[in-house]
Amino acid sequence: MTAYRPELLVTASNLEEMQRLIEAGADAFVVGESRFATRLPGEFSLEHIAQAVELANHSSREINIYVAMNTIIDNTLLDAIPDYVKELARIGVSAVVFGDPAVLTAVRQHAPQLQLHWNAEMTSTNYETANFWGRRGATRFVCARELNMEQIVGMKRHMKLEIQVQVHGMTNIYHSKRSLVQSYMDYKEHALADGASGRSAGMYLMEAERPDDRFPIYEDANGTHIMSPDDLCMIENLHELLEAEIDSFKIEGLLKPIAYNETVVRAYRAAIDAYCSDPSAYRFRDEWLESIQSIQQPGRELSYGFFYKEQVY
Repeated sequence: MTAYRPELLVTASNLEEMQRLIEAGADAFVVGESRFATRLPGEFSLEHIAQAVELANHSSREINIYVAMNTIIDNTLLDAIPDYVKELARIGVSAVVFGDPAVLTAVRQHAPQLQLHWNAEMTSTNYETANFWGRRGATRFVCARELNMEQIVGMKRHMKLEIQVQVHGMTNIYHSKRSLVQSYMDYKEHALADGASGRSAGMYLMEAERPDDRFPIYEDANGTHIMSPDDLCMIENLHELLEAEIDSFKIEGLLKPIAYNETVVRAYRAAIDAYCSDPSAYRFRDEWLESIQSIQQPGRELSYGFFYKEQVY
């Protein structure tokens, strides 16, 4: 037996999905509202967050609720942050996911009992930066998705705080605060009304090198997000991250049906439990991957992302 037991972290679009994913084996959830968070599958108001905490507290095992505050913070949001984090602490969430120092400052001053998970997307790339934020109060470092396996494992050896890695789901490759798709649709509507035709009425974007790939576009209150054309899937090679004792594995459920996320969580739960029960006897089981492949969206391949690539930028 080993004392090491990593967290299986997931997203949820609503309380129903949260309940189903708890039953499937999830250990923690990241939720939030669009005023402070971006790229979430569902909107969780403070009332819903309180209900999520209550649901977690009534589970037969420990479930943690983390609240994302990862949007781009401008001056208009600053005054609202202290009261928001105070309320999160009162509700009983476990941690806040942040990228902006303004959030860290507010939590340390007004809600010091909350843990802080630092996630600055693609700039979370080295252990010195991780330890810098650790010295300022962060308890977890969320690795950039562009890091490869060697870099992640090497980083863990020098870490003084927890490390989180995404192991499944789509990833964000572009973000604009502008609602680009809605702006384009508005343009088309006006162009057609004015009698325009041809190229000016039907513009579109395509990557010439990969014309068959489809890049999902997700728009929320924080603008336009272009997502990866495939889904990260590390279940076959999860043992490499388990051997490195990564603290938290995240499954991104954005733009996926509940049944898909439920199946994925069950597969990763089975793999993690098998490893933790006896690391020396661990063997990958084909049925874990096959269960995911059986419901994978046609046209969206499962891939290793950047985990085995030499060049990541």
